[in-house]
Amino acid sequence: MNTEELQSYFTMAYDFIIEYGLQLVGAVIALIVGLFIIKSLTNALKNILEKKNVDPSLRPFLTGMFNMVLKILLMVSILGMVGIEMTSFIAILGAASLAVGMALSGTLQNFAGGVIILIFKPFKVGDYIDAQGYSGTVNAISIINTILKTPDNKTIIIPNGPLSTGSLTNFSTEPKRRVDWTVGIAYGDNVDQAKEVMFNILNNDTRVLKDPAPFIAVSALADSSVNFTVRVWVNASDYWPLFFEFNEQVYKRFNEEGINIPFPQMDVHVHKD
Repeated sequence: MNTEELQSYFTMAYDFIIEYGLQLVGAVIALIVGLFIIKSLTNALKNILEKKNVDPSLRPFLTGMFNMVLKILLMVSILGMVGIEMTSFIAILGAASLAVGMALSGTLQNFAGGVIILIFKPFKVGDYIDAQGYSGTVNAISIINTILKTPDNKTIIIPNGPLSTGSLTNFSTEPKRRVDWTVGIAYGDNVDQAKEVMFNILNNDTRVLKDPAPFIAVSALADSSVNFTVRVWVNASDYWPLFFEFNEQVYKRFNEEGINIPFPQMDVHVHKD
């Protein structure tokens, strides 16, 4: 290699350093500063979410998404600084995002549903709910699905997408619940006596709230029975114990008082020509 060729290589290297070296140095500095700023902003967001009492299950998702978006913007900016054409890169990134979105559409729907549930809190762990054809106590809420435990100890896993958009009944949001019964007696039995027996059962049960007062009235003259509607208010935790015990007490007391609980029957009259 002669002197002229060596000088030519040095000249090319010098021109390259002058043209691109400063850009690379600037890009490295921008990367370091940018990562520091992103880390600071992410930590600030974590503190804000903790102070706002945002659900712990949602915090990692929000901070992770925030961090990822900022890093993508930082990388795009740095690539532009070093002279890389960004039009094609952004087009490829957009196409890839679309493909991933279509492939994970169901998962993303559940993901979005989980975010909605964790933010707006239509229910919480420990609530008894009825949704999507299932009833049970909420055992866990994740970003993708919600887990119910049924009264017979089955585990039901419901995707958050349908759960967030469908109808839902939460039996635990109010401290009090109304218990309803329909009680039938035979035609010919004493209506006032039956009401007195039922009022006596309810008034002697400390779980029955006095305000609103218990309600008993004849609600229907059915085919085989005179039906009463019975309504009382109780604390939510007493709903099922009282419901079952009242049924048992009514049966026993009606037997003692000679009040008949009818069963469906049909009288057939035969006419001879």
